[in-house]
Amino acid sequence: MKLKYKLDEIPPILDLFLLGFQWFVVIIPIIIIVGKIIGILHFDGMEKQITYIQKICFISALTILIQILYGHKLPLVNGPATVLLIGVIASKSFDIKTIYSSIMICGFILMLLGATRLFSKILYLFTPRIVAVVLLLIAFTLAPTIVDLITITNNGVSVIANVTFSMTLVFVMLICNMYLKGIWKNTIIIWSMIMGTICYYLIFQLNFSVSTNVNTHIFSHFFKDITFPLSFNPGVFISFLICYIALAINDLGSIQAMNVFLKPEYQSDRVIKGTTITGLAGIISGGLGIVGPVNFSFSPGVVASTKCASRYTLLPAALLLFIFSFSPLMIAYITNLPSVIVGTILLFIMSFQVSSGLQILTESDKLFTTFEECMIVGFPLLLGTIVAFMPPETVNMLPLYLRPIIANGFVVGVVSAFILEHFIYKR
Repeated sequence: MKLKYKLDEIPPILDLFLLGFQWFVVIIPIIIIVGKIIGILHFDGMEKQITYIQKICFISALTILIQILYGHKLPLVNGPATVLLIGVIASKSFDIKTIYSSIMICGFILMLLGATRLFSKILYLFTPRIVAVVLLLIAFTLAPTIVDLITITNNGVSVIANVTFSMTLVFVMLICNMYLKGIWKNTIIIWSMIMGTICYYLIFQLNFSVSTNVNTHIFSHFFKDITFPLSFNPGVFISFLICYIALAINDLGSIQAMNVFLKPEYQSDRVIKGTTITGLAGIISGGLGIVGPVNFSFSPGVVASTKCASRYTLLPAALLLFIFSFSPLMIAYITNLPSVIVGTILLFIMSFQVSSGLQILTESDKLFTTFEECMIVGFPLLLGTIVAFMPPETVNMLPLYLRPIIANGFVVGVVSAFILEHFIYKR
């Protein structure tokens, strides 16, 4: 592919900011969706939810800046890891300090594995079947959360109306994804959030209002609620450790995909530095009380559509994220989304996650030559989904210290896949 701007080229100032704005538009919806879901889980007031998203914007901007200047030095955008959303949901009955202390520790482990090159020594355990199961389970075990978001009725709109609106919106998004090209295709999510919200408020005649007094809290809450002192719980830690394994696979895959796409020099060093900084960002994120970031695998698609591989185009995107991180009023406006819109966008994003997992499974005919090899994928997916949909009454009957593990469909599914692949059906 002929690129307009190569990896280490700096485009003219106008192109630099236009391309940077496109990166910003690509990443901001995911920050809003993940931040809003976790904010609702943790906090009752809108003010703290906005502060949570501010912190995510800040960490995402800081990580992008460090990665493109000192880390992997590739045009890779990063943001909050959806796999950690699963860990937060499964551990919601625990104190916030316990949750984010585990994220800090897991971030330190990933940084250590990356810096010492030990991560490459255990990659053989992550066979294509295991990686596919991880990708599929992220989507399947978030299904209950998607259902809750779409069917919520706290604004007076009926469940049937919400579901009908959601299904209509997601099919419109899929049609647009099929026919749109370039920047329009890459920014479907942001346009769907805007137009979907406008249509929802108009159709159901709801009032759109944002309290302007949030503007007075630019600095008052940003660095509050730090999770120190550390609070350790073995069950929560194991749950997040397995989630971080999936995060590491995602991070490594994103860097490798861009390496293959651009074929730059020092590819192994880029992987090592990239995963190390992701781990470091996880430590800082845990300290700020938010989920850690990951490099996103859709970045090569953005490069392909824009024909621009310059890593410096991410600098304006990082600058805009820094501005947003200290602009609670701006965040208040763009986060005033109905829950049904949040659930629909998450459904759309997770459909791509499922597609990626299926693509891995269908790339090689050798992955499924026997019935048992199909079971390595089928059983963990079914078991993880069943656990994810367990009623709250059943979950509450489990011992508190085992709840983050046994009641976490993602953890149960991944562990069962490892057992089947490397022990029961080992060849």
